[in-house]
Amino acid sequence: MVSELFNTLLYQPLYNGLVFFISVAPWGDIGVAVIVLTLLVRGVLFPLSHKSTKSQVKMREIEPEIKALKEKHKDKQEQSKKIMELYQKHGLNPFSGCLFVLVQMPVIIALYWVFFRGLSAGFDESALYSFVVAPETYNFYFLGFIDMLGKSFLLAGAAGISQYFQMALSVPKLEADVSRIGKGNLQEDLMKSFNLQMRYGLPVFVFVISYTISAAVALYWLTSNLFSVAHELYVRKKAKTTAISAVED
Repeated sequence: MVSELFNTLLYQPLYNGLVFFISVAPWGDIGVAVIVLTLLVRGVLFPLSHKSTKSQVKMREIEPEIKALKEKHKDKQEQSKKIMELYQKHGLNPFSGCLFVLVQMPVIIALYWVFFRGLSAGFDESALYSFVVAPETYNFYFLGFIDMLGKSFLLAGAAGISQYFQMALSVPKLEADVSRIGKGNLQEDLMKSFNLQMRYGLPVFVFVISYTISAAVALYWLTSNLFSVAHELYVRKKAKTTAISAVED
């Protein structure tokens, strides 16, 4: 049942989308097809990512209020309680920026099967929709030198670095002093630990996974992260413009 849902909802749509884009990409470049497929996936997930991004921008706007609460409440437990109440008041989740990364994991797994089961031995025409035709010519080397089915340290490194900047933009920076973890209340410790893991652990994880699986997955992650960074900067600029207009009015 689970495997059938996985194939129907993720594997087959991604596989058919990739095959279609390969057939229309210049020189049948699979790397170009991966980029276009990534942008399509991000378009489908855009409502979720946009809501998460707006939430993170809002959290940065209330940072002065958070700072005021920290100055007013010196007790760490009371401080954390008041900050969480502030988040709830504004309908915010301090970790919402991480949710989209987690949502992408099933897509990454599906892409693994697409590249290794669907393409490594040629096109699996039995998995194609009736209106999708396998291309006669295709090129596994992105830009002429990066094998999409092989490992690429360059693309994996770029994926990891872009993930770091994406998390630095989307995850609010806490006073994550490693030496203090374990000395505060449980809620505070969990928030600080999670913040550290997402900021520094996730980019390393992305690099390892991207390098281990294939250059195609690394290219997907890199493109997705660059899209996220551009989206974040756009939402911030729009929010700033709106705020300025409100003050002028």
